[in-house]
Amino acid sequence: MKETRTLLWRPVSKCLLAVVALSLASLGLVGCTTEASNADPEIKTFPYSGETLILKTNEVATDVVATDREDIQVTRWFEHTAGFERLTWELNGDTLEIDAGCHGIAICDARFEVEVPQDLNVERDW
Repeated sequence: MKETRTLLWRPVSKCLLAVVALSLASLGLVGCTTEASNADPEIKTFPYSGETLILKTNEVATDVVATDREDIQVTRWFEHTAGFERLTWELNGDTLEIDAGCHGIAICDARFEVEVPQDLNVERDW
């Protein structure tokens, strides 16, 4: 009888230990903060001659600024302290998709600024 209890208790105790370890690890990450404003900016420029741009921001904070430029310039601020990063900025046809985030047990922050020609119509997802 004792052997049966011991054999059953070992898997349960390992599972319990794993849950406690994950909980403690999560609590350790709660104190971490990350701000995009602390990150060094990255800049990418896209040539564009269309009349309308479709901007997909994937719910990342994005400012659109009309300027006297002829192309599109995207500035990204991204900082992460944990997790796997997910970064996208690409122009396909008339659609500019930008995304910056992280997944897993993750802590990150991102912000974009998109400079466009003054006469360009921009359709943006909200």
